Amino acid sequence: MTHPTRRITLGLLGTLLAMALPLAAAQTFPSKTVTLVVPFPPGGGPDLAARVLAEKLAPKLGQPVVVENRPGAGALLGASAVARSAADGHTLLFTPNTVVISPHVLAPGAGGGVDVHKDLVPVISPATTPMVLVANPQLGATTLKGALDLARKSPGVPYGSPGNGSPMHFAGEMLKRSAGVDLMHVPYRGVGPSITAALSGEVKLLFTGLGGAVPHIKAGKLIPLALTEKARSPLLPDVPTATEQGVAGVEVNAWYGVLAPTGTPAPVIARLNKEFNDALNLPDVRERLAGAGLDVLGGTPQVLADFMKADNERYGKLAKELNIKAD
Repeated sequence: MTHPTRRITLGLLGTLLAMALPLAAAQTFPSKTVTLVVPFPPGGGPDLAARVLAEKLAPKLGQPVVVENRPGAGALLGASAVARSAADGHTLLFTPNTVVISPHVLAPGAGGGVDVHKDLVPVISPATTPMVLVANPQLGATTLKGALDLARKSPGVPYGSPGNGSPMHFAGEMLKRSAGVDLMHVPYRGVGPSITAALSGEVKLLFTGLGGAVPHIKAGKLIPLALTEKARSPLLPDVPTATEQGVAGVEVNAWYGVLAPTGTPAPVIARLNKEFNDALNLPDVRERLAGAGLDVLGGTPQVLADFMKADNERYGKLAKELNIKAD
């Protein structure tokens, strides 16, 4: 029989060892390349922001920081890949809030059955992006009213989005309900491909974040019709919201989040959060992100946790109300 004192000593040693392991992990982190998995193709706002920050994080962390694009299943394929990786901070998910919304739209088990609320933990929300409805000049409308009039004359006008379950998909369905028009959703695999489709005229209407769309708006290749926000954006001060134009209830939000596999040591999360925040405070980073239509955010992991909880509840309810399903 083990002596009681020995049992207490062994228990104390076990506790101390359990406490020491995360600290040791933090002290040696990072020990190799850090990968930011973007669950969409190159060319969109998330990819751009990830690459801007990867460039600044590398010297801060003392290791290469690379961006890997893993599109599919409304961001869930990339999320699943990160959730299955080692919980040591070397593989992170850099995603828009589509990752929280798409499970309410896609079939159960999509993306390998990943549960983003259980299998991943928040690190930081680097930025948000205003949401906008844009038109290809070929549509022949320069205002939201003009676009809706055309849609009423020709039911089934297609509108594009960066994918099923994206906040832009929800914005389109909200517009259909609020304005009483018949639009057909055409999902693409990310912001980049959806913008390409709008530029080519494959779709004449597109809901998108300003990240990735700003240069084309400034060049006159895409016409901004309405902000799907509560208020106007300083990036497009002359573009009114949908509500201002008489179409209430078309309001969605878009944020970017960095998440790590569940089980990643708290000191590693704290180190990553600090380095991301420091990078976001660099003047050239803020300038580059603003120029791409992004609003720099940052802050604690709890900021992202609150975003995730709120969106999970809001979009879960909206998916049922609007009967939104994958196309």
